[in-house]
Amino acid sequence: MGLFKRGTVWWMDFMFHGTRVRRSTDTSDKKLAGAILAKVRTQIVEGKFFDKVEEQHHTFRDMMERYLTERSIMKAPKSHVRDGSALKHLLPVFGETLLADVTPKDLVAYRNQRRTEQAATATINKELQLVRHAFNVAMREWEWCQANPMHRVSLEPAHNTVDRWLREDEEARLFHASPLWLQDIMTFALHTGMRQGEILALQWPDVDFYRGTLVVMTSKNRERRTIPLNNVVYDLLSRKRAAGEQDGPVFVTGQGNDLKARYLVRIFTKVRNHAGLTDFRFHDLRHTFATRLVQAGVDLYKVQRLLGHKSPVMTQRYAHHCPESLRDGVRVLEKLPAIGTNLPQHAPMVGEETCNLLN
Repeated sequence: MGLFKRGTVWWMDFMFHGTRVRRSTDTSDKKLAGAILAKVRTQIVEGKFFDKVEEQHHTFRDMMERYLTERSIMKAPKSHVRDGSALKHLLPVFGETLLADVTPKDLVAYRNQRRTEQAATATINKELQLVRHAFNVAMREWEWCQANPMHRVSLEPAHNTVDRWLREDEEARLFHASPLWLQDIMTFALHTGMRQGEILALQWPDVDFYRGTLVVMTSKNRERRTIPLNNVVYDLLSRKRAAGEQDGPVFVTGQGNDLKARYLVRIFTKVRNHAGLTDFRFHDLRHTFATRLVQAGVDLYKVQRLLGHKSPVMTQRYAHHCPESLRDGVRVLEKLPAIGTNLPQHAPMVGEETCNLLN
């Protein structure tokens, strides 16, 4: 461990946990540099040097680049792409900032700036959640920092209540404006609740006609789930199979070509605009599936399993649609003996019987 001069500034050169570390003392005064080096020696002996060297050695960009290659790559493809898009906004602001210098105040300022730029609430929160998770990994697994500044930063208030689903008249208009191949996909979505990416990834070997089920092999949560087929979906898939479609993806374009997400969204957008449903997204077919189940009295646990939600919190968004299922709940009490049904028409008030006895 020693000092060396680079230009007019003195630098420290030493080994720490098997890694050679070179750090500037930020001074041209050799005596002061020696004092700084002595302090670092003490921190190393006391085991307190770690919380300084890593945070002041790695930048925000270093953290995010490692996060993308080690953690984000393990997410669903769509989530990995979204992380990359979020960094297009984060890196110009924090890229070259040392981890030790990223403060809650800076992150709040970033959140407010994105709000000023009229970024969607969900977009802002996803960017901040990415920062929070990356700092958690850097802190707990890589030991690059001792604290997560996002722990002191609140997310934007989000209103996640789902209120957009298809009414019967809207469904008729949407289907009337759609080509047959898109009608099949929308029917399938309305009766399975599968996500767009799951539908496009569905292969014929994933369909089990004998058991009347299909397996979602590629889900958002990277977990397989089995979905039972109702008669509508079973008949739709049987018709497609009878037409000679037994290999490869279940859903293709009208010309039999591979169906890409961008093409599907483009055609769906044209169709929904033509039907006068400009505020309706393809994902709202999934909301419609869940809403109709809940309105029909299906309990939220079953809806959660069918949607593939890992947590019931997501499914709770549909709870306001189920007053009739709640009514069934309280009607259970009607089958129980009611308190007071066997009492005389005029039951003595509390204390009345005691008073009569005393008299």
